[in-house]
Amino acid sequence: MHPVVVAYKEILNGPFAHFLQLSQQIGSEVGTQIELVKDAFNMQIAIVSLAPQCKAPEQTELVELFKPLADKVQEIQNFREKNRPSKFINHLSTISESIPALFWVSVSPTPGPYVKEMIDAGQFYSNRVLMEYKDKDKTHVDWVKTWIQTLTEVQQYIKQHHTTGLSWNPRGGSISGASVLKASPSVGKVPPPPPGPPPPPPSMAELNTLAQPASNTHAALFQQINQGEEVTKGLRKVTSDMMTHKNPSLRFQSATPYKSPAPGAFRPVPGPESFKTVKPPKFELQGKKWIIEHQNGNQNLIINDTQMNQAVYVFSCTDCLIQVKGKVNSITIDNCKKTSVTFENLVSSVEFINCQRIKAQALGKIPTISIDKTDGIEIYLGKDSLDVEVVTSKSSEMNILVPKADGDFAEFPVPEQFKTTWNGKGLVTTVIEQA
Repeated sequence: MHPVVVAYKEILNGPFAHFLQLSQQIGSEVGTQIELVKDAFNMQIAIVSLAPQCKAPEQTELVELFKPLADKVQEIQNFREKNRPSKFINHLSTISESIPALFWVSVSPTPGPYVKEMIDAGQFYSNRVLMEYKDKDKTHVDWVKTWIQTLTEVQQYIKQHHTTGLSWNPRGGSISGASVLKASPSVGKVPPPPPGPPPPPPSMAELNTLAQPASNTHAALFQQINQGEEVTKGLRKVTSDMMTHKNPSLRFQSATPYKSPAPGAFRPVPGPESFKTVKPPKFELQGKKWIIEHQNGNQNLIINDTQMNQAVYVFSCTDCLIQVKGKVNSITIDNCKKTSVTFENLVSSVEFINCQRIKAQALGKIPTISIDKTDGIEIYLGKDSLDVEVVTSKSSEMNILVPKADGDFAEFPVPEQFKTTWNGKGLVTTVIEQA
């Protein structure tokens, strides 16, 4: 077995195997989802096993090779979407947000940093699991740690064996007809029998035949070298009008006109973006949670019939306007772009996660605003929400707008830069004032 494959199997038989055991102990939806994750890793080890044997495939072959893995990752993420009412939703979201790390096989030239980004993407939910179970059940804490350890060791493995992308064998064969499922045994299954013995070496007669053209080529080469000055007899003389230092106008001429590459000449390796599918929009009440998902350009999303024990979850919406009437428990805006939301009163908090260019307006009382991994957000406060607490993490371009007596708003940026010093007893962090 190739050392590259052996090194990857050590991860699967080490932290990942421990992670599978903990998942089965937790059971319920977590155990079901992890079975899908196990299938995805089986598909990836199959791809990794093909690389040392095959040369780099064509784009069409790559798409076909990666499609089963892409479909399995999509199935894992869909499982989270179908089980949002589950009490283990943070577990399911931890996996759903970070499982695209397996697409590193299609990323070039920085697959290692890409895996790190996926680890960070799931950190928000994994931290919730840790906070919820740190004093209750150590199994869940170890579950989070072993999952992060698995992906971290995958990242280290990539740095060692596939620094700029999946390393194919330039002298290998074609993957045409090769099955991903047959390329490597599944995790926990018995491996197939070893291949048969290599073919016998060629006979002396065949070696002499192969060596003959090389001998003739070498003889011809030395014959040309031994001609002495006759070697340069056929070269054309460079005259003064051909020299750039004597004829400056030549510097602005191209010896060979540039010719743009023909359409389709450049074939990039398909990345994770190419596997995304358009999902149908959703706007419905599931139990005690309002779900608004995959809306695009909808400016009339209004939730009227609300109760204090209900939550609102908005996911993957673009260029939308959402209005929440009455009083609800909480609002979560996740992975949305160019979206505005207005709300009246909240029992707990409103959260913005993985968003871009968001506007929000609080018309009533709100205790807490949480902003995580969000770039570009404006929050308009009302007179009843001036005592709100704003918690930020890994975000930028945040502005809070406070009402003035004349009805206009005063804009205040949320600090993004900090200075930390050691005072002899501990660390002291202060805000760097913006000009």
